Amino acid sequence: MADAGATSAAPSRRGASDSLLDLARSILRELPALIGDRVELLSLEMQRAGAALAQLAALAAAAAIFALTAWLALWGVLVGLLIAMGLNWAFAHAIALAINLAAVAWALLRARSLARQLGLPATRRHLTLGLAQRSADASASHEEPAVTPGSAAS
Repeated sequence: MADAGATSAAPSRRGASDSLLDLARSILRELPALIGDRVELLSLEMQRAGAALAQLAALAAAAAIFALTAWLALWGVLVGLLIAMGLNWAFAHAIALAINLAAVAWALLRARSLARQLGLPATRRHLTLGLAQRSADASASHEEPAVTPGSAAS
């Protein structure tokens, strides 16, 4: 009787392994189509992203031109007001020039201070601290041999 139970379990195991094998084969047959669909989707999205990036660049350039035009118009109005208040035209333009040069100097100094952060200084210190500490410990151990309590010089 025990043999009858063992023989009935064997075909079900074979059936399960056959169905798993069939499943694996079907997945392998479908895999190129699945990968191809993903690659095609990526390609289409990259084309759309490239077109959007080109539009963004054009819009940024247009915005920069409009902002520059507005900035020049603002300074033209301010210089005109200074002249209308009775200042010499050369002096009014010199004031506008000095204010703009001060703004340029401030922007460049600020950019210079921010540029230091581009090198990720804290991360570099953190990552190299362990290496620098280990190399310092290694050089100290080569220069001065460690003396243990039981190893007195004879």
